[in-house]
Amino acid sequence: MGNLPFTTEQFLQVFESYNGAIWPAQWLGYLLGIAAVYLAVAGKPNADKYLNRMLAFFWIWMGVVYHMLFFAGINSAAWLFGALFVVQGVAFLLINRTDIKLHYGYRNDLYGITGGVLILYAMVLYPLLGHLLGHTYPRSPVFGVAPCPTAIFTFGLLLWTRSRVPYWLLAIPFLWALVGFSAAFSLTIYEDTGLVVAGLTAVILLVRRNRAIKSRAAVRESVI
Repeated sequence: MGNLPFTTEQFLQVFESYNGAIWPAQWLGYLLGIAAVYLAVAGKPNADKYLNRMLAFFWIWMGVVYHMLFFAGINSAAWLFGALFVVQGVAFLLINRTDIKLHYGYRNDLYGITGGVLILYAMVLYPLLGHLLGHTYPRSPVFGVAPCPTAIFTFGLLLWTRSRVPYWLLAIPFLWALVGFSAAFSLTIYEDTGLVVAGLTAVILLVRRNRAIKSRAAVRESVI
């Protein structure tokens, strides 16, 4: 178990208690996820603001309800994780009030396809793989209310943006990807290995795109 202060059984018991206590919030999580995908693909007016608010809701909920109220019972570090998740949620809310605009919209390119794969994994393949590995509901993480699948979904949705994504908006999700990956093998929650793959892939692609956008802007300015 490494240096983790809890066992796999305790970890799964937390999810059992958590899923039972918050029911039927899991349905709300999936409904919001489906709505987010629809808004991003359809390009509805004000979709960007709504999508940021949905992501903010996910992260603040997980920070307060999952980490602080449940996970903290077996791991004192959950208070720190919870605080960071709340900060991430607030960041998604505040970005609507800044000059930085995240313009969401699916495109049939490397970013769009990769983002779609991550979203599919988070909402569909993650629970199916978990079931095959013996992590059946309610003793399993659920998209929209559990950190790992929801972080994967966040990376996927950010890949569907058409503008530069500020690095500070990626810091906490990427940190959680590293934490989740290290725990995946210790706790034998192997479906969480997809989290670090999602984090590394999304960050590499988004950094690459940010640099390309910055370079194009510099060329335009030099021409002017």
